[in-house]
Parts: sequence; C-alpha cells; structure tokens
Amino acid sequence: MGRVMTAVAVSLWAIPISILVNRIVPQPYMDEIFHIPQAQQYCKGNFRSWDPMITTPPGLYGLSLAYIASLFPGKWLFNLPDLCTIPILRSTNVVLAILCSILVRDIVMHLRPGMKEGKATCYAILVALYPLHWFFTFLYYTDVASLAAVLATYLACLKRQFWFSAMFGAVAVLCRQTNVIWVLFVSANGAICYVEDLYAKEHPYREDYDFQMEKEKHVPTEKEMKAFPPNLRKRQKHITATSEVLSSNSRERLLDHSPGLIGDIIAICKKFWHVKWRVLIAFTPFAFVLAAFVAFVFLNNGIVLGAKEAHVVSPHFAQILYFGLASAAAMFPLHFSPSQVVQLFHLFAKNGSRRILLFSVAFCLSAVWVKYFSIAHPYLLADNRHYTFYIWRRLIQAHWSMKYALIPLYVYSWFSILTTLGKEQKRLWVLSFCISVALVLVPAPLIEFRYFTIPLVLLIIHSPIMSERNLLLLSFVYSGVNALTIGLFLFRPFHWAHEPGTQRFIW
Repeated sequence: MGRVMTAVAVSLWAIPISILVNRIVPQPYMDEIFHIPQAQQYCKGNFRSWDPMITTPPGLYGLSLAYIASLFPGKWLFNLPDLCTIPILRSTNVVLAILCSILVRDIVMHLRPGMKEGKATCYAILVALYPLHWFFTFLYYTDVASLAAVLATYLACLKRQFWFSAMFGAVAVLCRQTNVIWVLFVSANGAICYVEDLYAKEHPYREDYDFQMEKEKHVPTEKEMKAFPPNLRKRQKHITATSEVLSSNSRERLLDHSPGLIGDIIAICKKFWHVKWRVLIAFTPFAFVLAAFVAFVFLNNGIVLGAKEAHVVSPHFAQILYFGLASAAAMFPLHFSPSQVVQLFHLFAKNGSRRILLFSVAFCLSAVWVKYFSIAHPYLLADNRHYTFYIWRRLIQAHWSMKYALIPLYVYSWFSILTTLGKEQKRLWVLSFCISVALVLVPAPLIEFRYFTIPLVLLIIHSPIMSERNLLLLSFVYSGVNALTIGLFLFRPFHWAHEPGTQRFIW
C-alpha cells in the first residue's frame, strides 16, 4: 500500500507538468537534440548509428525501447519508429522518477525497519521534489535513469540479491560511466556487511563475550539496589562507588585508545580473511561488471564516448567544495540550524588544539584547491542558459576575494556533513562515501549540479532521521524552487542574436 501511495503522490504532479512541458516545448531542447534523435535511430533498429557528440553510453535508449515495448505490446513490432515520439520518450523519465520514489521508500524502510510507512513515504516524496532531480524528470536526459539504476543496485544489494544488484549496476554504468564508482561503493559496503554477518555467525562466542563484558561493567540503578538484601546492599553500594570512580577516571583513556579508522580497516580485513572464499563467490557478479568496464575503457581509449576534447579528465578538486556547500544547503535544517552550529562549536571546544589543527588543515587545503584546482570550463563561461553561469559570474567571480570568502562555508559544510553522517554510519561507510564523491566529481572539468544528485540522495537517505517539521519545510522550499525554475523555463524564453531559435533557462 505504501508503494502505491508513493507512486500516486509523485504522479499527481509529474504527469500534469510533463504534459505542460510537452505543449510549450514540443521540440528537443539542449542535450535533447542529441539524445532524442539517437533514441529514434534505435527505434528504427539502426543500432550502428551513433552521434559523436554524445558522451554517455546508450543505457537510456535501451530503457526507452523496453518501456515503449511494454506500453504498446504487440504494436511496437510493426510501428516502433512511429511510437518513439518526443512526448513518449520524455515520459520514460516520468515513469523512472516514480520508480525512484518507490526505491527510496523501500531503501529507507530496509535501513530503518522501525520507521513508519508514512514517514518513509515523506522521504520518498522529498527526494522526488529535489530540484535537480525534479526538473530533469520532464526532459530526455540521462540523470533520472542513472539515479533509478543506482538505487535499484543499492536496494538489491541490501537484500543480498547480488546477481540482480550487479545486473542493475551494469544498467547504471550503461546510463553514465561514472556510475561504476557508485556500483563499487554499493558492492564494497555490501561486502563489509556480509563479512561482518558471516563472521558473527561463525564466531558467536565473541558476541557472547562482548555481551558478558558489558554486563559485568553494568552499574545497578536505584531500583535494582532496593532489590538486594540489606547485608548485600552495603557491599553493592561500595562496588557501585568504586565502579563510578573507575568509570570517571578511565572513560577518557578508553575513548583515546578506542580503535579508530585504521583499527576498523584492520578488523574488517581480519574478518574477511576468515570468510574470504564465500565473500568472493557471493560478489563475483560485481567483478564481471568491473571487468567489462575496464575492457570498455581500454577499447575506447578513455571513459568518455564522444566530444572527448570538451570532457578531458582534469584535477578539479574544487568540485568537492562545491558539492559540500550545495549538499549542506539542500539539507539546511540539518546543517544550518542554530543547534547544529552550537553543537559543532562545542565539539571543537571539547578538544580544542586537535580540532583547531584539523580545521586549519582543512582551511589551507581548501584554499589551495580554490587557488590552483578551480576550473572555469569554456561551456561554463559561454552558456548563459545555465544557472551555474550566473552563480560563477555573479557570486564566485564577483570579486577576486569572493572565492576565498566562501572557504569557511565550504569547510563548515563538510564538517557538518561528516559529523552528521558519523552519528548514523560507520567510519568505513563515511570514508568510502567521501572517496566515491571525490572519484566522481574531481575528474569532471565542468561544474554541473546534476552530477551532485546521486551522492546527495545517498546523503538524505543515510543522515539522521529528520522530524516531520523539517521534512515539510524542505518539501515547501523544494517546491518553491521547482515552481520558480519551471516557470522561468517555460514562460521566460529569450533569444540569441548570433543563433536562431528559442533559448530557455535550465539547471
């Protein structure tokens, strides 16, 4: 029932707005001028045709063919080219956006079994309303299909259906090459969970030992003290007092010597060694996906398919900073609330010198990235149809000092994200997430907020549970942004003097 409610809720706005977009913008726009003709070539059975300006694999076109075949069973065998119209091709993403919302709901329910279905549905609707994801639901771009495939990969892996997970992972890579990083992220964290579960089953005595140790360290409450006979109560009080003294004296030492990130890595490697063959066999499907991707890169002489000169791999480390600030802003009730600011301040004050050193290193590293590894791609500087054009020109480049003035915000955003994630996720998960974000974003020379969608959705799913009030607030803000952007896109067109045709504002 929850899935149906989620699908209906998303359909209530997705279908009418899709119809409106197709009426006002009946012709392909922006990247659609490459994707739609290519999909129509596939509809004609011309699978050898390829537009050299398309940079991504044909995963979206294959999904469209499957969707149209299911939409018109029997008829597609004879009239498939006539069925591949612009509205029908665009509707592929509408269906996939509805599927994304259902996948988000199922993932949230799986990760948090105690969550009520209504709240999980609210999370699904929130992700469906996220402005970048929402906007490209109505155009024939690869972003919605890419997110749907990655979410399906993740959900199947959580359910230990590794062959299905790898299959969805292959579809994700066919939609966008960089999704191979998210497939590796999903499989790596799935393998860690699998190793820990297998090890716990094979070594239950360790679990019992840890439980017994905790039991022995337990300090009785006042109610439990009253249950003791009088002669034992005095001795128990003495033990309690001693335990409290020992606890207060040793707590800091225990925290200082608790295993850190390196300890976690060593521990999981030791556990893996005990169950290595079963883990390797279980995760073999992902090895096939990775091997196929490596073969593709070798045969293609690179990751990008077309327009290679405009998508050269570059050390664009500033992308990490942009993602941190954009993600924190997209989840502002969690990261920019007064309570979060105060909490981070107290966290720094508790271990002053160490935290200050860490902050200084992050600040200096950010300054180096901004100074030497901030790339202004020619597309960014020349195309005034994108909002990033105005953000770059009127904010980041408004004054030479402005890009440095944003560094404290970048650093704060990342510290807030890491602190918030650390409350819910293990250190290895957080580390693998950060590495994946860097591997996806740093090589990209062009600033595209669309590239932030998958990691941001993962952040929303894995951050601490938001209250109904914050979910409602974010939904209203997202809806306002969506109304503004779709209004500008549809009703504020403009023209270029040097090029015919109608231009429209777009993310």
